[in-house]
Amino acid sequence: MTTRRELLIAFGGAMTLPLNSFSQKQGKLWRIGYLEPTSRQLAMESRVPAFLQGMKELGYVEGKHFAFEPRFADGHNERLSILAAELVQLNADVIVVSGTVAGHAAQRTTSTIPIVVTITPDPVRDGFAMTLAKPGGNITGLSSGSGDVIQKHVELLVTVRPQIARIAILMNPANAGHPPHLLNVQVTAQRSGRQVLPVAANNPDDIERGFAFMTRNSADAVIVLPDGFFREKRRQIAELAIKHKLPSSFGNIEFSDAGGLFVYASSQIENFRRAAIFVDKILKGAKPGELPFELPMRYQLVINGKTAKALGLTIPQSLLISATKVIE
Repeated sequence: MTTRRELLIAFGGAMTLPLNSFSQKQGKLWRIGYLEPTSRQLAMESRVPAFLQGMKELGYVEGKHFAFEPRFADGHNERLSILAAELVQLNADVIVVSGTVAGHAAQRTTSTIPIVVTITPDPVRDGFAMTLAKPGGNITGLSSGSGDVIQKHVELLVTVRPQIARIAILMNPANAGHPPHLLNVQVTAQRSGRQVLPVAANNPDDIERGFAFMTRNSADAVIVLPDGFFREKRRQIAELAIKHKLPSSFGNIEFSDAGGLFVYASSQIENFRRAAIFVDKILKGAKPGELPFELPMRYQLVINGKTAKALGLTIPQSLLISATKVIE
């Protein structure tokens, strides 16, 4: 008679079978779709390599165990639904999406193919999950948590310019996640008697006009909300902030090297690497609706010292010590 201990040992051994054995048993090449609002060039700088590295760490070999099917919208969010439909037509086994806007495009396109979201501020508020612990649909993944830390951006800007009276918020009208962000900033600013100046932009000319509008309306600083299009135009945005003498704070890590004064964000590249864990579980039979969304484990504060000097600002030593990275 087989003992309970023997059964447990056998079960445990099955759970630790190498990936090759699993793949050979399935006898198929998994098709993994990837939907990205930005360009191939920008995505290949860090996000796509991080995801593929995560797959490699789990034992998956591209071309042997899975086919990778990326689609890039090149900053044109209106193309995301078309690209998502292409991935559905390819019969993707799972679709990995980069950000909230791409997640909504995939969500509108399929209710059956599993979707793994890599970055979204609030999965429940953003419509991807019934609850964090049990999403309940065909979507799971990782939260960037940026909706909960927006007040940190206000605090950082006030630290270097205490007399701030009006904060501009650069937002993309095509990003459904931005209105809740704006509300969070407004609530935070109003507590200290400061005003908020919303500025909408979804093309390069809008960005130029938007910064001119900030100056005409006496903005003292600017917060740029996380967005794929803004990431594409990060150098233009960072340079305009310096040109208009506006201390700036961003929720995308890429803005630090582009010249943004402050970046405060979760480790988004780590999110892309960890997205592979969700894909692995789904390919092995897990239902996305039963996989809890993962919250950020840590945040990064990057300070651009060059930009501070260009703006004539002094960064307090206490802030420099607490920074993850200081660019000199």
